[in-house]
Amino acid sequence: MDAFQISELIAEAERGGRAWTEFFRAPALSLGIYRLPAGGTDPQTPHTEDEIYYVLRGRARARVSGEECEIGPGTLLYVPAGAEHRFHSIREDLTLMVAFAPAEGAQAGCD
Repeated sequence: MDAFQISELIAEAERGGRAWTEFFRAPALSLGIYRLPAGGTDPQTPHTEDEIYYVLRGRARARVSGEECEIGPGTLLYVPAGAEHRFHSIREDLTLMVAFAPAEGAQAGCD
């Protein structure tokens, strides 16, 4: 069984100092923690997989395919594969749990 404590995942991501920390991978799904500092820039480009973002901490705005919304703790955001998306106007350090389906990079190179 795979079981995870969100507080431990966040602490590990913070210790690692990276924006992206994957903590689970299976062929049809991958999960990770994505962190962006207040005032920071989100360098993402579209992914080849569908994504779900769940905001654990922080406040910002999200843009997906030209649509904007305010996000904060508890916000769940779906981003379809190939969609332009970005977090911006980050007012508080942002910590998100991200799910890719299928696993991140699994569709890369597929036509």
